[in-house]
Parts: sequence; C-alpha cells; structure tokens
Amino acid sequence: MIFETIEAARASSAKGARYIHVIGLALAVLLLIKMVQISSLTQGAAPRPLVDFDVFHIVAQMVWRGEIKQAYHFTTMLEVQRAASGTESFMPWTYPPQFDLIIAPLAFLPRGLAYGLFTVGTFVAYLATLKRIAGEHLPLTLVVLFPAITITIACGQNGFLTGTLIGLTCLGLQSNQRVAGLPLGLMVIKPHLAIAFAAYTLLSRRWGVAALAGAIVIATSLLVTVLFGADIWAAVLSGAKEARVYLEHGMYPLFRMVSIYAALYTLGLPANAAFVAQFLVAAISLAMIVHAVYRRMQLRQVLGLTAIASLLVSPYAYDYDLPIYGIGLALLLPDLLRLAKENERLTLYGLSFVTGLFGLVQSFRQETLYGSHGAESIVAGHSSHLSIAGLTLVALLGLCWHILQRDRSSKLSMSDSV
Repeated sequence: MIFETIEAARASSAKGARYIHVIGLALAVLLLIKMVQISSLTQGAAPRPLVDFDVFHIVAQMVWRGEIKQAYHFTTMLEVQRAASGTESFMPWTYPPQFDLIIAPLAFLPRGLAYGLFTVGTFVAYLATLKRIAGEHLPLTLVVLFPAITITIACGQNGFLTGTLIGLTCLGLQSNQRVAGLPLGLMVIKPHLAIAFAAYTLLSRRWGVAALAGAIVIATSLLVTVLFGADIWAAVLSGAKEARVYLEHGMYPLFRMVSIYAALYTLGLPANAAFVAQFLVAAISLAMIVHAVYRRMQLRQVLGLTAIASLLVSPYAYDYDLPIYGIGLALLLPDLLRLAKENERLTLYGLSFVTGLFGLVQSFRQETLYGSHGAESIVAGHSSHLSIAGLTLVALLGLCWHILQRDRSSKLSMSDSV
C-alpha cells in the first residue's frame, strides 16, 4: 500500500498535489497537538518527559538570566530540567553558543507559542528550499520523507533549520555563487553535519565559498565571545567531553540515532570498536565525495551524495536530522528515477521509510508500554532497543552510488563507440 502510494505520487502530478494536501493537513494537526502538549509544561500541570524544544526554551531563558555557561554542565542542567518538568528526564546541552543566540528570543514567548513559531517558521523555510530543489518531484520527496518530517515536528527539533541551510548551500553551489558560503558558515550551529560539504568545497576549489563560510564562523564566534565571555568556550568544551562519556555508555536514546556507531553499539559491540567502525564509514563516505569530484560526476549528483554522506560522518546524528537526507534525495531523484530498476526504487523507498520511522515507532511503543517512566528510561539510556537507522542509511548511500554509476558507464560506452 505504501509503495503504491509512492509510485502514484511519482507518476501523477494530480495525485501528487492531492498527497501534498493530505500530508499538509496531517502535519498541521500534529503541530496543533504538540503545541497543546508543550504548553502544558507549567507549574501545576501533570509532569511529562521533556521533548527537545522544551530544552530549547529552557536554554533561551538561561541566556537572559546570564546562566548560559551552566547549561553545558550536565549536573546543573539536570537540576534545571528536573525543576521545569517534574520528571527525571534529561537532555544534555552541547550546541555551539551560536545556536544559543538563535533561540534566545524564544524566551519572550510562552512555551507553546514559541514552539509553534519556531517549528512552523523553519518548516516553511525548508519546504520552500526543498521545492526549489525537487521541482516536479516534490510530492514524491514529501511522501518518502513523511516519517522524518513527523519526528522533527513531534520533538520540535532544528532539523528543518539545518535542512534549509544545507539546501541553500546546494542551491548556491549549483548557481556558482559565492553566497553559498553564508548558509554553509551558519551550519556552525551543527558543525558535525557540515564536514562533508566543507570537504567538497575545498576539493572543488570553491575558494570564495570557503572564505565566506570561514568568515561567518569567525565573526559569529567573536560575537558570542563578546556577548557571553571568553569562558563560554571552556564550558562548551567541558560539555563536549561529558557528552562523549554519555555516548560511550549508551546514555543517549541510541535507537533514535542514524549513525553506524549507534547501530553497532546496540548490537553488542564495545564502544571503542563502534567508534572505529564509525571512523571507517566516515572515511569511506568522504572518499566517495573525493571520487565523485575528481571523476567529474554531474554537480547535482555530487551534491546529493554529499548531503547523504554528511549524516554518516559523526556518531552524533539523529532521525530529526534527516531533512538533510531529503535535500540529498531531492537532488538525486531525477537521475535515480531515470536509471534505477523497479526493485531498486522500491528498495530506496523502503529503506528511506525505515530510516525515518524506526525511532518514532520505538518511542511510541516504549511510551505505550511503560508510560512516562518508560520515556524517562529511554533518555537515561536504559532502553534495550536496537538502532538500525545507521545501517539503512549506509545502505541508502551505497544504493544511490551504485545506481548513479550506470550514468557514467553509459556515457563511457557512448564515448567509446564514437
């Protein structure tokens, strides 16, 4: 049934428009429900586990109270979140201070309204960017991305923001405009997801883009140093070290992660071995970009592969980061649909759904079975659920690479025959 829906969205523009309307209505309903739920996190309300946007709002308030450095100290942050939610759920704060500035204005709005403004604003920006990239394939892209979009709305994360920045970077690179360095530089809010594009920019000798991106990083770093004090960087570094300990001990909800580290760790590998595997996958992903650049694959193909590879570099990548995968998929779809066999298309759709849906299903299952205490145990790292999205995402990159090689093979055959 799902595959029939996807194929219908691909084949018929009329049905595709209908699916966009249905998806839009479903997401609007979800957004309203989440606004009500998030608004309830006030004194006197029934305690509930935190979602990601709750923490955004808490940190925004800490910015104005002059307590932002304490957000990077896990013990202190645990007490702050416990006081806000009345539960033991905890989400460490490891974002660069540039993101603290972005979310700071949210503190002046009630939590539910702030969530709605942030989520709707970033989602609209993402849709506008995705439409420019996907063109006639927008309905198909949205159907395939539906699970990833749903989870991003459900937790109020910043995946739409980073997806927009990566999409604008790709549009700028396609237009050969130096301004592509602006959104790439703003990815300093999640630098681990921009490593692949930084590598591509240098490999393709886009010196103007690289210079502007570097200037944005330096300028914003100086700004936060002036506003928060130089010791903000020591706090960030300390938080990063604590985060690594949490990751090594499985104290994050690993089943929500899309990294090979999370997949292998939950399958029983020691943390060190899983980190080695993560390094190898990152190296292979970056090597694909090198190969694509020096073999002069089509720019659209190189950028699409780079977007997908960007999610495989760091062990710290979640299902709410998958809007970046949507940008890569939109870039590659014209060639994938032209070159792929039917079974390969179905495999592509299936793997995409599993990658985006797995963590959402497991979260729902855990909370249904165990209630809020089950949700708290997930955040505390006591869930025994497997993480498989890292495996499926690697398979997706490999499948896309395999299909795209036919384009080069056919061109070589044509040139040889001439």
